[in-house]
Amino acid sequence: MSLIHDFLFLSPSTRSRQAPPLHQRGGRPRRGPVRRTLGQLLVLIFAASCTAVAPPVVAPRATAVPATFAAAAPTDTASVAQSSWRQFFTDSALVALIDTALRANPDQLIAVQRVEQARASLVAARGALLPTVSIGTVGSVDKFADYSGVGNTDTNDGRQLPSLVPDLFLGFRSAWGVDLWGKLRNRRQAAFVRVLATEQGRRLVQTALVAQVASLYYDLLTYDNQLAVLGKNRTLQERAVEIVKLQKLGGRATELAVQQFTAQLLRTRSLEVEANQRIAATENTLNRLLGRYPQPIRRGRPLAAQVVPANVSAGLPAAMLLRRPDVQQAELELVAARADVAAARAAFLPSLTLSPYLGVNAYSPALLFQAPGSLAYGLLGGLSAPLLNRSLFKADYRRATAQQQAAYWNYQKAIQTGFEEVTTNLRGLDNYRRVADLRQQEVAALTQAVAVANTLYTATYANYLEVVTAQRSVLEAELNLTDTRRQQFLLLIDLYRALGGGWTAEPVQP
Repeated sequence: MSLIHDFLFLSPSTRSRQAPPLHQRGGRPRRGPVRRTLGQLLVLIFAASCTAVAPPVVAPRATAVPATFAAAAPTDTASVAQSSWRQFFTDSALVALIDTALRANPDQLIAVQRVEQARASLVAARGALLPTVSIGTVGSVDKFADYSGVGNTDTNDGRQLPSLVPDLFLGFRSAWGVDLWGKLRNRRQAAFVRVLATEQGRRLVQTALVAQVASLYYDLLTYDNQLAVLGKNRTLQERAVEIVKLQKLGGRATELAVQQFTAQLLRTRSLEVEANQRIAATENTLNRLLGRYPQPIRRGRPLAAQVVPANVSAGLPAAMLLRRPDVQQAELELVAARADVAAARAAFLPSLTLSPYLGVNAYSPALLFQAPGSLAYGLLGGLSAPLLNRSLFKADYRRATAQQQAAYWNYQKAIQTGFEEVTTNLRGLDNYRRVADLRQQEVAALTQAVAVANTLYTATYANYLEVVTAQRSVLEAELNLTDTRRQQFLLLIDLYRALGGGWTAEPVQP
């Protein structure tokens, strides 16, 4: 390639001086077995290069995808993921938070810029298929030896060249690598597919962001509800402490009873402080996702007023695979990896380069623009193939092969992860719906037990330990019921994300 490079970037007059006429070399060159042997050797070299192409990569056999989800109805074709996040979430405060996050979240904005980077790479890959054209000037001065047979010759106009020979060239040069085997076209295809993959990556970030904001919002509602439950119980316990202190003064209770009721009250107050800390931490995390500094978060309806849908449609697995951004991104990365392997295989084959030039050439600046005498043009075509030290091409091929295999398994992993998440969330919604019903009944029974215990304690038919135990049990039951409702909403949100819901076709402008 260095000989071709030197031939390209030397002007015609320079090449003519470096290669003296045949009569100055002592006669005609011999044409015989040497030239024929050299030609046969070149043919053998190119033939060996063409036959030494790396073998194609064979992908493993894929496992068949189930036709339906195990936890869904076989004939259920609709999916909640078909609804936009503005329709899926009915709380106006939550909708406003998600809208703010999509406009200002740093991860979302970074994902948009990754798409722009991939588009720039596509422009570069497309440009590699086109010839390059440049304009420039080249100047040189040569001093030839007296016995070289090159210097001190006459020019075409009858003048004798000096011992120091200048050479000037001004014009256009071009180079075009002809894509004979599709190497550049495969690279362009890989760049194009990666643009689509980064777009799916942006959607993946968006679905995760929507689910995370919604989950944190329902965490806030849960902690608010826990704080309300704790406040209600604290008020009741404060009243109980006052009563037991009066009973002690009247001789109907002991100091031990006072200390037990007081300890119960202190425990409830400590739980309130912990709930306030969880609220503060959740608000700060949510503000960070919204791309802003800590500030109060506006809530909508309380947790008790939020409704979990009775029936949630998951649709068919085929629809899930088409909507999940991570599955689509993994599939596109697999396609791009296959194109990279094809380009790496094509690198073993000979490459053809065409290099034309057009300009003016002279040994004197005064003669440079005297056309047509100074007009120079030419075309050089070069065919080259790797012969020795092919380790670079082999390494590129092995790397592309390994990337294709990794992309295949990543695609299979994305499909299996989707099935796992959808099935788990579907069963979780059904199970936690029954858990919520049972815990609601538990709270009702324990609330009635507290009332009975207070009545019996007033009538001296129950001791203070039974009252304390009943109050503690109902508090834990109410907190557990609140956490159960939170789990229902988190499962619903995660199912919406797992089915591929939550992304928009176009990125939200900040």
